[in-house]
Amino acid sequence: MSRLVILVFVFIGLQLSAQTEPNCGCCAENHLAFDFWVGNWQVYKTDGTKAGSNRIVKVQDGCALQENWKSAKGNFTGSSYSFYNASTDQWEQLWIDNQGGQLHLRGGLNGNQMILKSDGFMDQEGRKSYHQITWTNNPDGTVRQFWQTFTEGKDPKIAFDGLYKKTE
Repeated sequence: MSRLVILVFVFIGLQLSAQTEPNCGCCAENHLAFDFWVGNWQVYKTDGTKAGSNRIVKVQDGCALQENWKSAKGNFTGSSYSFYNASTDQWEQLWIDNQGGQLHLRGGLNGNQMILKSDGFMDQEGRKSYHQITWTNNPDGTVRQFWQTFTEGKDPKIAFDGLYKKTE
């Protein structure tokens, strides 16, 4: 009789363990580092005008973030996939837009900021350049996206500076 009781307790313990431990290949802390960006957002420029809207959702059983951007005027759209690459211990993002633009970024979390950089490229003047985008998780629940272009021998150029405010 005691063996049966022990087996019942072992079975119940295994069932509870299976229910509390997620069956997820992307549930480690590193995979969750960019979750602060998930949501439906209205995005505003530094002067307060609306830049557009953005919807970021978790896809592929939580292994990636899918972004869907639409500018305020609706003429510029784009999508990205962001994911944690465990083999390189980095976050990556691939952006593609409706005007033929693309961007591949890599990097990681530093404090409350996700900082991703592009591969280097040559600008029109033959100078080495790269893009860097920083998403800051603000204490008030907003997210700042700050995109700079760095070019050898020049001051960094701001490509975009936007504040994300959740709509839900």
